[in-house]
Amino acid sequence: MLKAIDRVMYAYTMIVNLTPDEVQATRQRLAAHLAGIVADEKALAVEGMRYLRGPDRVARRRTTGKTL
Repeated sequence: MLKAIDRVMYAYTMIVNLTPDEVQATRQRLAAHLAGIVADEKALAVEGMRYLRGPDRVARRRTTGKTL
């Protein structure tokens, strides 16, 4: 699980500017969220990014060359 947390935090801090205190608090929130999930490292990392990015994110599918 630690690899997944490190992976998520690395990616998330590339997206969002956080202070060192915010990084630590975010890491603790993420660890608490992932603690009850049984999955492989990749699935944990994906779930971690979903959690940190929040419910406001709209999932959009990529179009395959079609113009909308």
